[in-house]
Amino acid sequence: MSNLTDKASQATTTSSTITSPETTGLLDRSDVRVSYTNNFGDAIHAFIDRVKSGDLGSLPVVVGLVLIWGIFTAINPLFLSANNLVNLLFDCSTVGVIALGIVCVLLLGEIDLSIGSMSGVGSAMLGVLWANEGWPIALVIGGSLCVGAIIGFSYAFVRTKFGMPSFVSTLAGLLALLGFQLYILGDTGSINLPYDSALVSFGQLMIIPAWLSYCLVLLPGIVVVVMGLRVRHKRQSVNLSAKSVNGIVFKALVLTVVLEAIVAYLNQSRGVPWMFGLFVVLVICMNYALTRTKWGRSMFAVGGNAEAARRAGINVKAIYISAFVTCSTLATLGGILAAARLASASQQAGTGDVNLNAIAAAVIGGTSLFGGRGSAWSALLGIVVIQSIANGLTLLNLSSAHRYMITGAVLAIAVIVDSLARQSRVTHGKA
Repeated sequence: MSNLTDKASQATTTSSTITSPETTGLLDRSDVRVSYTNNFGDAIHAFIDRVKSGDLGSLPVVVGLVLIWGIFTAINPLFLSANNLVNLLFDCSTVGVIALGIVCVLLLGEIDLSIGSMSGVGSAMLGVLWANEGWPIALVIGGSLCVGAIIGFSYAFVRTKFGMPSFVSTLAGLLALLGFQLYILGDTGSINLPYDSALVSFGQLMIIPAWLSYCLVLLPGIVVVVMGLRVRHKRQSVNLSAKSVNGIVFKALVLTVVLEAIVAYLNQSRGVPWMFGLFVVLVICMNYALTRTKWGRSMFAVGGNAEAARRAGINVKAIYISAFVTCSTLATLGGILAAARLASASQQAGTGDVNLNAIAAAVIGGTSLFGGRGSAWSALLGIVVIQSIANGLTLLNLSSAHRYMITGAVLAIAVIVDSLARQSRVTHGKA
């Protein structure tokens, strides 16, 4: 009893500000043993405590990205040139879309090894049906996405109906889809897409106008203010503590200034690619779905403990189906964008390191292989890391062998960090 009394008194000391007139009576601050963030210093201490307890968030990937960019810039200053960064954004978009789909299945603790082959099939269908057969481009893209959705549904079906591990089913799918890709391409091997088409221009040339890019990057700050004030009002209406208006506005201003500076720098060259803009929109939509909808909460619940989620009334089978369908559909879309980027569909599309880069991007970005933890932003952060390594080594005229080894090492470090963070969360009771 004396130990409990001591702990309570210590907590009261560390959080003495919560008994001030401004916070007295708030329901979430009635427990004097719990400390709260009331100023900037408290926020820093709370952040340090979260890191110590294994809640790293995006910190490792941000630190890693700063180190990678710093090293490559020191060796070759052209790395951070505006023109090179624009090329980097083009390259991030195709595999980034595939990595976004992988985030969904990783959140469930599953895996899809066929995403590369699925993207290759999407690329091949685009070349054969659009370039060779002359089908309408909208019909071809829609049909390809439907094929991807059907493949994803089949993975979820055998997983939920027969209990087949996704590792096995998607490995079989990888081989089957690769054979299907070779079959529909036939003896042609490679099909060139029309260079004067809007799709190829979208993948290679189309840039967001400078004035529009400056306007678009104002939206995140506006959203932060609107959503922040909305949450603040809801919390105050039920007598809960809420963030200050000054804090919400300051966060929005910092975000806006940073984004405007980045766009201004890119506009010194060609500007922000439309294809990267599409990727960012998909990330934002996925982030909203994962964080603001019942489906997203169910994804995290099933990934954390499928049996507990089932007993809580969540349709686990439907969640598995939605995740695999989303993953395969986005993989197909990524293949279509890759074909537009290269202006061709070939037997090599989707092969090589596409699987590695997509999965590695999601994991390096912070999505856990153990399921239940991750975010849509991990696909964006992770693919920027992957493509930065590839781009930097290309500027240094180093071979693909070095890129594979360095990427593999970064992936291994990311998994180790994730494992250590998970152990720390278990130790602190936050797993």
